[in-house]
Amino acid sequence: MSENLKKLYKLLAQVLSISEDDINDNLSHENSEKWDSFTGLMLVAELEKTFEVSFAMEEVLEIRSVGAIKEHLIKHGVML
Repeated sequence: MSENLKKLYKLLAQVLSISEDDINDNLSHENSEKWDSFTGLMLVAELEKTFEVSFAMEEVLEIRSVGAIKEHLIKHGVML
């Protein structure tokens, strides 16, 4: 697992208050009680700060799963 992927999983676990073992690409706001709209905004803010990227509003609205987070980070040049 790359360092950036480790950072991502740690960030997700902290923001969502879940174990890193529970994180997979399918984890989303639809199947996690802890991923509500407020947590989603906190998640985006932490992603931008941690990976030094800036998401457009359209991207923020598309970030609804771990898989989508990975796709958008990669689009911004983050190697996972």
